[in-house]
Amino acid sequence: MSKAAIIWLVIAGVLTVVGAAVFILAMSAHNWDFSNLQTDTYEKNVLKPEGEFENISINVHTTKTTLLPSEDGTLKIECFEAEKMKHTASVTGDTLFIEVEDNRKWYEHIGIITGSPAVTVYLPDDIYSSLSVETNTGDVTVSKELSFSSVEIEGDTSDVNCLSKITKKLEIETDTGSINVENAECEKISLLSDTGNITVKKSSTEGDIKIETDTGKTKLSGVFCKDFFAESNTGDLILESVIASGKISVETDTGDVVFESSDADSLFIETSTGDITGTLLTEKVFVIDTSTGDISVPKTTNGGKCMITTSTGDIDIDIAA
Repeated sequence: MSKAAIIWLVIAGVLTVVGAAVFILAMSAHNWDFSNLQTDTYEKNVLKPEGEFENISINVHTTKTTLLPSEDGTLKIECFEAEKMKHTASVTGDTLFIEVEDNRKWYEHIGIITGSPAVTVYLPDDIYSSLSVETNTGDVTVSKELSFSSVEIEGDTSDVNCLSKITKKLEIETDTGSINVENAECEKISLLSDTGNITVKKSSTEGDIKIETDTGKTKLSGVFCKDFFAESNTGDLILESVIASGKISVETDTGDVVFESSDADSLFIETSTGDITGTLLTEKVFVIDTSTGDISVPKTTNGGKCMITTSTGDIDIDIAA
């Protein structure tokens, strides 16, 4: 090692020791309370925009968003926000708009921040036409006491918890955030997540349910629909008391597919190494195409078609008594 390299290593070591010493002294002076070092200040504000509306549009970045019914029948928006990241709310036409204004300089995004922005929307009515939410990292929760004709939610790492009744269309898309849907009664449902888990409970649709994941686990329970489509890579799929009047179509790579007292007029299941197991409610005509996987299916000759294709995945299907 050259002499110059040795000198630079010594300098780097000295600076590291000095930095650690300064950090220890600073934290000791603040009794090791990291909140005293935060570079942004958060405060609570209340917004009360006036006007009648039937649509809601929310566009925020990192804000956690919660929608609840109002206890006193008035619109109120409670904001927990940073000094230079203020939320705005206004009614234009028939739409309530909620947005965030980020007035920070680029260097003000760097520092210690112990708080996180949040908005709680207290809605005066129970039924609305549409809800649109766009966020990056902020979680989204929609109360079960509310009802919408259509809901569209898009996030990145946001977890979405949609409990409201929906009568027409539900679309939710996240990257790594999980999706939880309950009580939806609509014409179609579309859920998309990369690594986030997807859960659907006690919901029904007159049309299709489409679910797409990569590594996220998907579980449906107590669900009724016309056609069900699911596509996954390594994520498992569990269908518990899921009834499709039309068809169930599932495609995975290594993800397992499990049926628990579920059924459809016809089923088309394709995996590579994933196992297909569980119970169906009615007899099927089984068409099996596999390479090395073990096979155990009833020798029934009535009912709709159940086509299962795998490479090395095992197949073990029974008909519920």
